[in-house]
Amino acid sequence: MKLKQGCVQVYTGNSKGKTTAALGLALRAVGRGLRVVMIQFLKGGGGYGEHIAAQRLAPELTIIPTGRPGWVNKENPAEEDRRLALEAFALAREKMLTNEYDVVILDEINVAISFGLLQVDDLLQLISQRPADVELVLTGRNADPRLIEVADLVTEMREIKHYYKAGVPAREGIEK
Repeated sequence: MKLKQGCVQVYTGNSKGKTTAALGLALRAVGRGLRVVMIQFLKGGGGYGEHIAAQRLAPELTIIPTGRPGWVNKENPAEEDRRLALEAFALAREKMLTNEYDVVILDEINVAISFGLLQVDDLLQLISQRPADVELVLTGRNADPRLIEVADLVTEMREIKHYYKAGVPAREGIEK
């Protein structure tokens, strides 16, 4: 099955749920016979539950984590962080243009842009190259207003209450 019309979706905001929403879309797409690839920016540490699930759903769902383990210094990112983000972006372009995938998810790309690892103009160019039958999903906090303008769907996750502030750490199977 191929999509008749692909769209550009943005999941942004300061709360939990952006990657989770993209994974929900991926699960629905795989269930309908579509092929999905998720490139995860800034998530080189691995060990996330979605990686284990993707192995079970392969080859219909492919998740490729990229970046170094640990946190990126947003005020002064390391050159290696820039290099890895650029490599991941080149991979994302390749995967989107191969005609192998119906849904391409660029997880945390908004953060990579807001940290200065990637340029929004490059992402806008990628969006303009998107095949008409490919769904492109962009996640992460601080989505650039120009991305919001060109997207077909924008959802903002807004934190109202979070148990992390009450001392509940990230839990396997829920946050990781």
